[in-house]
Amino acid sequence: MENFVVIDLGSNSVRMTITRINEDGTHETVTHMKEFVRLSENMGEKKILQPAAIERTMKALHSFKDIYKELDNVRIKAVATAAVRQASNQKAFLKQVKSEIGINLEVISGTQEAYYDYIGVTETLPITNAILIDTGGASIEIVLVQNGKVTNLISIPIGSVTISSEYDLGNHVSASELFKAVISINEIFQNIWWLKNGLNLPIIGLGGSNRTLAKINRRRDRLFNMEEVHGYQIKDTQVNKTFEDIISLDFEGRKEVPGISKDRADIIVGGLIPVILLMNYLDSEKITFSTSGLRVGILYERLHDILRENVANQ
Repeated sequence: MENFVVIDLGSNSVRMTITRINEDGTHETVTHMKEFVRLSENMGEKKILQPAAIERTMKALHSFKDIYKELDNVRIKAVATAAVRQASNQKAFLKQVKSEIGINLEVISGTQEAYYDYIGVTETLPITNAILIDTGGASIEIVLVQNGKVTNLISIPIGSVTISSEYDLGNHVSASELFKAVISINEIFQNIWWLKNGLNLPIIGLGGSNRTLAKINRRRDRLFNMEEVHGYQIKDTQVNKTFEDIISLDFEGRKEVPGISKDRADIIVGGLIPVILLMNYLDSEKITFSTSGLRVGILYERLHDILRENVANQ
């Protein structure tokens, strides 16, 4: 039996999932934790992780350690994504994590992150042809899946936190700044040569902003288990109406919208622009939401490794 700990340090939040893996390969979730740390906050043009953001992150990692240190036979896979990937003071931060927490934090590339998203989605949803979009705090991963296989993928170094900050979308949304953001992101999509191969394909949405879009609509429809968004689908018209409602509100107004957490109210506009534009660009009529992305992809990578080890030992 193994307690497999996956820590995912993103730009907006840090998450931990602990899974008990039995000798026969069966597994069950022990615990799941999330802390909003805003690691990418105020990094600026020089891409420097700020002391306050580092302090919040270290506090969260210490709280995670308090949980897994009580378990037996622990195996840890800790990864960092866009914020640490882009940080000019990356080495010092990784050294601090190693010194204080005792773990090796692996900085994965954007393409690795996108591939883990693909594994997590395809292991848990019946996907044959689709476009996956994972909107994080400081990066967006897009994957084209055809006949169940990855044909193209990309990581773009912008996200909900960076878009909201650059275009001042945290409180009142001005028409001019919203227009600038839309033009900029649309231009990025137009320069991805293979993206048109996803024309009319369904969209699979991952990441906190896209999950928030699902939660808003589930609460609006008064569905049972409103937090359970995995596999949930909505049409493009619902997506557009939700965005229209959100941009008409200021920060305080958004905090009152059922489905939007108070920690995400200032970045939700920037976080939803990419999926809105992508659905329009590809003329996709629906989006399916997935809660299985990076961490689930890492879990299944480990499960596959255990399976190969068991076969080799027979």
